[in-house]
Amino acid sequence: MTDYHFVYKDVEGTSTEWDDIQRRLGNLPPKPPVPRPEPWAPASDDDSSKDKQWMDTKTMEELEELEDDLDLDDDRFLEEYRKKRLAELKEISKKARYGSVLPISGSDFVREVSQAPSDVWVVVHLYKDGVAECGILGRCFDELATKYPGTKFVKIVSTECIPNYPDFNLPTVLIYNNTNVKATLVGLHHFGGRRCTPEDVAFTLCQVGPVLIGSEDDDTSKSVTEKVRQDFLERILTKHEQDKSELSDNED
Repeated sequence: MTDYHFVYKDVEGTSTEWDDIQRRLGNLPPKPPVPRPEPWAPASDDDSSKDKQWMDTKTMEELEELEDDLDLDDDRFLEEYRKKRLAELKEISKKARYGSVLPISGSDFVREVSQAPSDVWVVVHLYKDGVAECGILGRCFDELATKYPGTKFVKIVSTECIPNYPDFNLPTVLIYNNTNVKATLVGLHHFGGRRCTPEDVAFTLCQVGPVLIGSEDDDTSKSVTEKVRQDFLERILTKHEQDKSELSDNED
């Protein structure tokens, strides 16, 4: 049996003339509204608000992965900022790679010293336990290694580095950079003798070159060197004034 009330549909949201007549007679419910597509808008995602602040939250690895995601035509500024930020993070990482005096053995010397990266200054302390001067210099190096984490400080028992090395040459300091020995300092007198301080040692190292590399808060190796020299000179002048004052008091 044919159902004369069957509604013939065309495309979705439309109906036949018969369907419209039945609605006017109240035999069918009101026609549902025709669905309309949402207004077009550019696709958006979590990266749609890329800016300098957004990039500052990214790690070095995440910034490297972003290289293929940025449209160089539309985001040329962001790409340049990404490169700059990536370089800053690499510089910070490089400067913060050390931070303490590393004990090494003879078998470690080539890897840790001779083959150190070309941009790294390596300070090698040849020492022996029981030699008082080595202990004095060692404590200064401990403090400097913490203060200047971009410089690699290592220590090695003298006879492991150089067989039969005489104890009267201790302490000995070797300064390496770019696989080359930049200085050899034999004896504590180079650093001011038994009364030397970390500031004295820092000043001597800076006479060799930009040996001391600080944290990311330091602008350049040159600025560190100049600051060490200025602090040293100020301390010498202060001590000189104190000595003059004491001498004057004694004469009175």
